[in-house]
Amino acid sequence: MKIVYNYFGDDYMDIFCKIINGEIPSYKLYEDEIVLCFLDINPDTNGHCLIIPKKHYTDINDIDLDVLKHIFDVSKKIKKLLEDKLNIEGLTYIQNNGDVQEVKHFHLHLKPYYRNNEKKPVEEIYEILTK
Repeated sequence: MKIVYNYFGDDYMDIFCKIINGEIPSYKLYEDEIVLCFLDINPDTNGHCLIIPKKHYTDINDIDLDVLKHIFDVSKKIKKLLEDKLNIEGLTYIQNNGDVQEVKHFHLHLKPYYRNNEKKPVEEIYEILTK
């Protein structure tokens, strides 16, 4: 799949573009023609994941509203998956912009909440979520 780049130019590829292109492996939970959802490799909690658009948008200021809506529609599916498989007790949505945005590619964090979070390896959480 060819990524459509923004003002950074055709040679710019951040880590998320590389994940979309299959150059960097990920623990995929959901994928369609518009977005990709995968587990964070350095999670704050079990099931911490990100939803990213396949087209490169830097942040909230340049993302297409239809894509943004689709991201939130997908987030509802992922929330249900996390509830059903990991018994989460809450979910925080985080979307950073500007200097606090580590990767300059729009992404939405879904960070589960547990009263007692006994962290498990990402591989184990992936197995639970995908079986």
